[in-house]
Amino acid sequence: MPVAPLTRRLVPLSLVFIVVGLGVSFVGPYLALFLTDAVHADPLHTTAFLIVAPISGVAVSWLIGRVSDRRPIRRQLLIAAALAGAAGAGLTAVLRNYWAVLAVTMTLTAVAGSLFPQSFAYARQVLQQRDPGRAAFAISALRTLFSAAWVGGPPLAALILAAHGFGWTYGLAGALYLLGALLIVTLLPRVPAPVTAAAEVHAHGGREARPIALFLIIASFTVISTASTLNVQAMPLFVERDLGGTISQAGLVLGICAALEIPMMLALGALSTRIPVRRLIYAGVLCAVAYHAVAATATHVWMLAAAQLLQAMVISTVGALGISYVQDLLPAHPGRATTMVTNTFPMGQILAAPLFGLAQHFDFRLAYACNLLLCVVGVLLLVASGRVRPAAAANRPEPALSASY
Repeated sequence: MPVAPLTRRLVPLSLVFIVVGLGVSFVGPYLALFLTDAVHADPLHTTAFLIVAPISGVAVSWLIGRVSDRRPIRRQLLIAAALAGAAGAGLTAVLRNYWAVLAVTMTLTAVAGSLFPQSFAYARQVLQQRDPGRAAFAISALRTLFSAAWVGGPPLAALILAAHGFGWTYGLAGALYLLGALLIVTLLPRVPAPVTAAAEVHAHGGREARPIALFLIIASFTVISTASTLNVQAMPLFVERDLGGTISQAGLVLGICAALEIPMMLALGALSTRIPVRRLIYAGVLCAVAYHAVAATATHVWMLAAAQLLQAMVISTVGALGISYVQDLLPAHPGRATTMVTNTFPMGQILAAPLFGLAQHFDFRLAYACNLLLCVVGVLLLVASGRVRPAAAANRPEPALSASY
């Protein structure tokens, strides 16, 4: 299939990713600040909100992901999610009652959260029809656009917040969601009804992952995501209090990682056309172990800065290639597969919260020691998943997922 028709499909979707990424990055980093300064929530209510919000997002995205694989309604779901995001951000711009904001977050904002995985699922369906061999590269390229939006979004939102307050910040986020809905309506065509599971599995050589293997893989991704989240949360305080650095140096360290992610995602996506994605993910998980070993023993800020190459590898593999990998394991269910991977991010946020509190009470170096242990567990879970045979090959003696994918 020529590249041009595929490009005509993915360029509009790329615009959607940029717009949605900007909308999320405008408000995501400042949610706790919004709850404290604008809603005047106490620490207990703020903590409860920060736990309930990702849980509701995970539940809603999971339900939508299952529905999306059964009927040809993925484009309609993208439109509905974008409109829900616009409504949710618009209401949050004017509401200042804690319970009202929480209700909006658990409903409209939770529905808007499905826009991210459903966009990847839409891309997967397009690639299955046009160029399945380049699926991992295309998914990684789209993931870089979301990362790029997060490079510029938070600083711009900070300027708007300082000049005009939360009303403008959330209002502009709502406008970006509306623009995303308009782009979907005008530029993205409908995708056909999902192929039956039997036909899709047959098209992939008769390989189908068993539920236990999927559980182990998603559990591995979840603990790696938990470590990455705790890394970001603890970095400023670890640099300032344990390494004798400054907050600006901590920001520089995190910025180095973000800058390395984008070219690395593209390079690994291209490499995935020649090297099995699972091997690249193994490399990423091992890099997670190496990174947190360095961080847990670091004595100078420059050591953390140099180690960001390892952390960028983690995000570029588990965070980007992990999507196409699980989609390959569930070829007939791209919506459910993508949702399983993207839900590991909010689950990581939930699991990281008590570990951050523990490190805050004792020592921030403890956060990286906990991360090191989590990443070792992640490696063991991934290795265990490779020992589970594909469903169609359960009665044959050849190796399982580790050799097949």
